[in-house]
Amino acid sequence: MSQIIEPTLSLQEENRRQLGAFLRARRESLDPQRLGLPRSGRRRTPGLRREEVAMLADVGVTWYTWLEQGRDVNPSSVVMTAVAKALQCSPTEARHLFVLAGLPPGEAPQAACCEGISEGTRRLLDTLMPKPASIQKPNFDIVAWNDSFGHLMGVDFNDIPPEDRNCIYLYLTHPAWRARLGRRDDVLAIFVSYFRAAMAEHRGDPAWEAQLARFFAVSAEFEALWHQRNDVRGVENQIKLFAHPQLGDFQLQQMYWYSAPRNGSRLLVYLPVDDAGERALAWLEQQARREIN
Repeated sequence: MSQIIEPTLSLQEENRRQLGAFLRARRESLDPQRLGLPRSGRRRTPGLRREEVAMLADVGVTWYTWLEQGRDVNPSSVVMTAVAKALQCSPTEARHLFVLAGLPPGEAPQAACCEGISEGTRRLLDTLMPKPASIQKPNFDIVAWNDSFGHLMGVDFNDIPPEDRNCIYLYLTHPAWRARLGRRDDVLAIFVSYFRAAMAEHRGDPAWEAQLARFFAVSAEFEALWHQRNDVRGVENQIKLFAHPQLGDFQLQQMYWYSAPRNGSRLLVYLPVDDAGERALAWLEQQARREIN
């Protein structure tokens, strides 16, 4: 008796098959009424109909049917974004769709930029006291901090508008912040190289372009360095020098950790490396206790 050999699917064909299965599962999991779709006739299966997904995504019914069937229809990033939105996909699910469709995953819809800080993150920052700590986004926006970090940098973040809570912007515009970073001539050049490296993946992004324009508007020196040099540098753990009006000069170890799921946001913590650093952290702790009492 001869053995029947099943044809092996290519990786591309298998991805299309999985894409179709995922689309069907998402479609069948959605409640038409919650999406504001009218009741029309009896539904043989739960979830949305194919024509309803096609309507929400503004694509043809036949084309969407072929997509679910795993046919080679070569969807564009724009169309797949519309399909992901119609199917109420999370950023992770949208990225999965793009990968299966053979599209650059970086073009998939991302999470909203106004994500809040969880209670767990807030407790983490408070638990790290008196070690200065903050949560920063890839563009160097500061989205959360503990009291020691504010005292270390000489600012009250509650008095600073959210759009100005950015490490580079504060260095360019806030005298106290700038003075705390020690007497180094290369700080601005380092910030330029940091932002150039981080922005490489966000060219054309309106938020990133607007941030760069803000830096140019407040610092001709930053703009000149941006156009004159092409250095790039990633953020790294290092010994950092601080100059403090009460404590004098001291050094702290700068440590970065990335959150999970990794979205580019990072936890920054400063640790003592010698007796001067230990005394500095003890002083920061005293300042925080005075404010509580």
